Amino acid sequence: MGDWVLAADVVARGRFRTSPLAETVAALLGLAGHGAQPGCEGWLTRHRPAFLRWLAADPVAGHFVATLGRAWLPDFLAAPPEPDDRSFEDEWRRVRAIPAELAWADIAHGGPPPPALRVPELTDRIAALVRWVWTETVLPDWPRRRRVLEADIVSRSQALAAGGWAEAVGTLRPGMRWLGDGRLRINGYPNPPRTLAGAELLFVPTTVAARGWVGWSEPHRYAVVYPCAGLLAEPEPRPEPTALDRLLGGNRATILRALATPRAPSQLVELTGCPLGSVGGHLRVLREAGLVRRRRAGRLVLYYRTALGERLTTAGPDDGR
Repeated sequence: MGDWVLAADVVARGRFRTSPLAETVAALLGLAGHGAQPGCEGWLTRHRPAFLRWLAADPVAGHFVATLGRAWLPDFLAAPPEPDDRSFEDEWRRVRAIPAELAWADIAHGGPPPPALRVPELTDRIAALVRWVWTETVLPDWPRRRRVLEADIVSRSQALAAGGWAEAVGTLRPGMRWLGDGRLRINGYPNPPRTLAGAELLFVPTTVAARGWVGWSEPHRYAVVYPCAGLLAEPEPRPEPTALDRLLGGNRATILRALATPRAPSQLVELTGCPLGSVGGHLRVLREAGLVRRRRAGRLVLYYRTALGERLTTAGPDDGR
């Protein structure tokens, strides 16, 4: 599928949101060796041995994972989250409810499935594997991952407000770009354009996927799952203290530097490594000192540097002499 042609109502309703199932499917693909972002190496090393043991103990799951290497993700795993979904369980129940025959046919779109998958409990076995990946490899770190995903959504929303859809989606996935006139290039495959009208279009970030994917629940819901780049990588070493660090304290100086563009507290948590409560306290002090201000962007509060804060962070050692 090369291009999606989006009616005006689809463009107007397009939005970003998180999906625990998408994060879990991305983790499944990464553990299976089908692509993960830089920075995931430690996570893969910790969890891949147990993942391989699961596949060895369940040949049906093992054969299913092998089919994922054909660059086809079954629709029942790629389907967009529903409006009322609030948890992994909400999304997982729909996977669990897919009849085995439909799951088989869906897998077959990517090529002939192995005969070993022709079992009545096919969906049960796949659903059990997906639940294991969630419980063992994603859930323990989900609060932090969710903050990362929400921070990415804030950044994309800022790009959308500043530069429109061309700016917001131009770097989501390799090969994706906004062509204008409601036309979104999804990939380079020479398929006929697909017209979306009266539908909801979602953009869903993951911390693991190297490329992402598209999915749909026809005719009303479509999703683009994309990687938020580099956010699982180990933090870089903190540089040597500067005069600004000595004046404000290291964490406050780091937060002030990070506000070169407006950011939400959740973004600052990921960028600085400070707990959310500490970030809030530092922001309050910086506001009282007249170095930052805040404004609302929908339900989010974004902080940004004042002119004084800007001068303080950009001044050289000889400035003011």
